Amino acid sequence: MRRRENGSLYGLLFILAVIVGGALYVYNSLMFERETPTISFKSDGYWNLKDPLKLSIQDLSGIKSYKVTLKSSSEDTVLYHEQFMEAKSPIEIKIESPKSAYTMKDKEIKIVVEALDASKWNFFQGNFTQVEYTLKIDKKRPLVNIVANSYKISKGGSALVIFKIEDENLKEFYIETNFDKKFKAQPFYKEGYYIALIAWPITEKNFKATVVAEDYAKNSTQVYVPLYLREKSYKVSNIKLTDNFLHGKIAELAEEFEETQGVSDSIEQFKLINETVRLKNEKLIHEITSKVPQHMIQDFHINSMYPLKNGAVVAHYGDHRIYSYNDKDISESYHMGLDLASNAQAEIRPQNGGEVVFADYNGLYGNMPIISHGLGLYTLYGHCSSIAVNNGDMIADASHLANTGKSGYAMGDHLHFGVLVQGIEVHPAEWMDSDWMRLNISDVIKSSKDIIDKKI
Repeated sequence: MRRRENGSLYGLLFILAVIVGGALYVYNSLMFERETPTISFKSDGYWNLKDPLKLSIQDLSGIKSYKVTLKSSSEDTVLYHEQFMEAKSPIEIKIESPKSAYTMKDKEIKIVVEALDASKWNFFQGNFTQVEYTLKIDKKRPLVNIVANSYKISKGGSALVIFKIEDENLKEFYIETNFDKKFKAQPFYKEGYYIALIAWPITEKNFKATVVAEDYAKNSTQVYVPLYLREKSYKVSNIKLTDNFLHGKIAELAEEFEETQGVSDSIEQFKLINETVRLKNEKLIHEITSKVPQHMIQDFHINSMYPLKNGAVVAHYGDHRIYSYNDKDISESYHMGLDLASNAQAEIRPQNGGEVVFADYNGLYGNMPIISHGLGLYTLYGHCSSIAVNNGDMIADASHLANTGKSGYAMGDHLHFGVLVQGIEVHPAEWMDSDWMRLNISDVIKSSKDIIDKKI
């Protein structure tokens, strides 16, 4: 009797173990996975009916079937419906609109996606999911109109453009150039109007600017800014490096920068300072001066720029400097500002106030305050002996900003004066010329306001 009872017990335990093992197998088996298919749909909630919509369906056990339906107010249209003999994953679909969709007047449609996986879960029925997306229909491109702009732009110079954009679903807009720089614009005067300063870098042979506007449905418009291009030549200076300079100023600077630590060769020190350190310093400058305010402005007034009283020009903007040692070219750089000198430690008093966005030491530029004047226009003051303001200060016209000096990469007391438009160094002489500023800035703004007022 006991043997029979023990046998029955072992039999029950065996059956129980089989059941538990089978349950664990089903629970952990990919064949019986319980996750519903994942549907990814790339959209901003708009559709222009021209560009395909990207849809992706994925599942661990693979997709057995799927269906994509377009629902309008008048009908349901099955766009895609597939069943597979062998499960597939992932499934990538480009949803094209049916021809009938172009004539419908609906402002909204729905895209319904259904998917069934190949899992044996749910009593071999698989996992099913259904997702519904509501899309606003927008087939209209943004309207872009150039209201006014500067007549010309010089290589190394600046220009102003004012334009209007109309689109109820506007996503982004910018001024695109042939050298991959995108200039930002600021709201101006009335709703829908924008103003921007643009610049032609001296290192670029050509210049082309195009206003680009795109809405959330990916409708895009491009309008060329009509500017006369004025070629301008800049000086090329061949500079022979001396041992006194290399073992003096360069050796002094090499002790300061981390890039030159452990480097004993004076030529290599010079190359690192003139190229690597300079690039790092200029990257900081470009980051600081690339910002454009986004509040609406009614006007933009700027005074002629004379930051140093009785300052004499000792080095020009745009000077392409080629350095050689023992008749061999070893490095080059561009002088991206105007050097002015008067008395030692002379007061620097800019004619235009603004926000101090940087007031610190910056490598080759030494002590260097930067002022934002609005509209993406900045002025930079390098090699100062001292700075009289702090970062974040708002200063008035002709305020004491700093004093000239020879901090950083400077051989004598002077001011390195730079003007930047959205991170691009431009010719300071333009902004020191009242006639240029009247023709290219104030007159353009005045004429645009007259045009805008007539349209309202």
